Amino acid sequence: MTSILLRASLVWFAILLVAIVNGAFRQGVLIPRLGVTLAHVWSTLALSAAVVLVTYLTIRWIGPVTAADCWTVGAVWVLMTLAFEFLGGHYLFGKPWVELLADYKVNEGRIWPLVLLATLAAPALAWRLKGL
Repeated sequence: MTSILLRASLVWFAILLVAIVNGAFRQGVLIPRLGVTLAHVWSTLALSAAVVLVTYLTIRWIGPVTAADCWTVGAVWVLMTLAFEFLGGHYLFGKPWVELLADYKVNEGRIWPLVLLATLAAPALAWRLKGL
């Protein structure tokens, strides 16, 4: 399981890079054209799809053997994402907690939790789609 989690962590860093590019695109292109709310919706949907795609392309290399391995990888990815988002966002990038929590206001059109759900489920989904 250790080698699976090591490879999964490397894939998570690739997903992180995709997320950073997605965020830059949202800020620089989508928000000026679509407004904040719609831009966040499109960005969230795009990132969710990208997480599933990256996972699909790398699931054999990650090497889960069972469905439980896949769910473990997904859970570790969610924990890494939350740690980066909250600890990195606040302590490294200086964002206030209220700003970090804004992405969880689903009633205001912020559907960020969908990315977390996609991140959790992506390894199991990719594993099943690949017939592994």
